[in-house]
Amino acid sequence: MKEEHKKWYSPTLSMDIEMLIYGHYGHPVIVFPTTKGRYYESKDFGLIDSVAHLIDSGKVKIYCPDSVDAYSLYNKAIHPAERIRNHRYYIDFIREEVINAIRNAYNIPKVAVAGASFGGYHAANFAFTHPEVTSHLISMSAKFDIRDFMDGFYNDDVYFCNPVDYLPGNNHPELWNMKIVLGYGEWDICRDANLHMSYLLNQKHIPHWLDERRWAKHDWPIWRDMFPDYLSQI
Repeated sequence: MKEEHKKWYSPTLSMDIEMLIYGHYGHPVIVFPTTKGRYYESKDFGLIDSVAHLIDSGKVKIYCPDSVDAYSLYNKAIHPAERIRNHRYYIDFIREEVINAIRNAYNIPKVAVAGASFGGYHAANFAFTHPEVTSHLISMSAKFDIRDFMDGFYNDDVYFCNPVDYLPGNNHPELWNMKIVLGYGEWDICRDANLHMSYLLNQKHIPHWLDERRWAKHDWPIWRDMFPDYLSQI
């Protein structure tokens, strides 16, 4: 399949950033890496190969940007206020330098977002805060509460990056037009988190697909099984 590597200086993040792109045509899908993962993680762990048939047939085009988790929520060397501020810079980066660039290049209104584990959180948080530019959310084995990263600190930035807090009061009309998948394994450490997120969505009558995979735990094999199924819905 076609693979393209991009590296540029991000004015939003004030650092160099890298991204891998797979495919020549198709619905754009942003795939976030797992905890502190790099832009090549999805390739290295076989997630890209699992959907190679959809990429080669022009159904989807996959974009794998870097993360900045090591500088934001996972950086215990800085104050929690700075951690969450850096995290919000990353959200701005994804919107302005990745998604808006794709939308402008292809003259389309929305793109899909996806991810597993902490990448699933990234995808869900972006989708729920920016449904006007998000067509599909594919979340696999995600957790949706980041308060554990904050050492008891809480402010508006934390609130607006914590889906379990802001989603009940979020009434953006495009939430009801988004295609949402919450996938998890029967033995997944994030099983309860997904059941609770489904409950919050049901409380608002937001359509979604809650998909439990039997005899599966929180790991790459189940994500490689899930991702082709979910992407084929696009």
